[in-house]
Amino acid sequence: MEARNIVILGATGSIGRSTLKVIDSHPGFFNVKALAAYSNLELLKEQYYRYRPEYLGLVDSQKGQLLAASLKDEPVRVLVGDEALLTLVSLDKVDMVLNAIVGAAGLKVSLAAVKKGRDLALANKESLVSGGPLFAPIVEKTGARILPVDSEHSAVWQALTAGHKNEIRNIILTASGGPFRNLPADKFADITPEQALAHPTWQMGSKITIDSATLVNKGLEVIEAVVLFQVPADKIKVVIHPQSVIHSMVEYIDSSVIAQLSIPDMCLPITYALFWPHRVTSAFGQIDWDNLGPLTFEKPDNKRFPALELAYQAAQTGGTAPAIFNAANEVAVEAFLNRTIKFTDISDMIYNTLKKMNIVTNPGLEDILEADSQAREVSLSILEKKGC
Repeated sequence: MEARNIVILGATGSIGRSTLKVIDSHPGFFNVKALAAYSNLELLKEQYYRYRPEYLGLVDSQKGQLLAASLKDEPVRVLVGDEALLTLVSLDKVDMVLNAIVGAAGLKVSLAAVKKGRDLALANKESLVSGGPLFAPIVEKTGARILPVDSEHSAVWQALTAGHKNEIRNIILTASGGPFRNLPADKFADITPEQALAHPTWQMGSKITIDSATLVNKGLEVIEAVVLFQVPADKIKVVIHPQSVIHSMVEYIDSSVIAQLSIPDMCLPITYALFWPHRVTSAFGQIDWDNLGPLTFEKPDNKRFPALELAYQAAQTGGTAPAIFNAANEVAVEAFLNRTIKFTDISDMIYNTLKKMNIVTNPGLEDILEADSQAREVSLSILEKKGC
């Protein structure tokens, strides 16, 4: 196949670095046209010298100016600030955009990519969580394709090739259970950020690692699956699978269950997204069956992890409820990492923010952005009342 031009947003994060690792392992298939990051100037600069993209983007304006000055004699254009990302996805001769930006900031970028008809390899789950209602009409109009990069949604995507949509009984998302799967409930208030960041299976950024510890991440994936696969929330189940070998499953109406398995390695779902509809030779995530050991499953405990149930409620409510859920969680996670609230306060903040907000049933982009903004204000006011 002819080399495809790719723009990688969030290039210095774990997904961005893994994407470049996949590209390295398959030389000649991709041309890195642009790389962008939030603030990691040094690593982005290193990546420039390795991949020689035509464009770089850095959201942090001060560091962006420093980067531009340091590369003034290089044949590269450095774009700075939030608008840089929108410019990069709108460049001519771009075949694919990989969006690995963290948080709701990725929504506008994802919309811009699909409006241009790009293939969107999506690791920014907040795009579909917050802006889910906006994507279907755009995709239908432009022919853009949304290719999930999350291991769970990639697994579902692969398992769905075994049947038809009207044959689905349940989509089953697996969750590792995080570091507190067996911790007694009366110990949760004493959990520290360091403990919550010690994930037993995956190496991820701080925000998503905290989300995994609270099971918010699984809740976000439930909401995202509703949008991606166009199924109601009551057909999406969550099961705790501590080994993280089965990444998700689809149960069909004949009771057959199709699962996707691999050793945890984000390079595998990234490879599937980048090369879809083809499979390519790869050792990422290869299983040693002789030494795999037992695979176990258990029901999630909604009493200890109430955020998962809140996510289901947001998915069933629809409209701007998922955007509010996501925004409140982002504020709460930051507060927890800054040690201004307890671990147990995260789900409480989400609940109280949802309770105080009005839901717009059929939102446009401005409604969603307004809901996101207002939810952050409400969450911050809750923090202030707690004396944080």
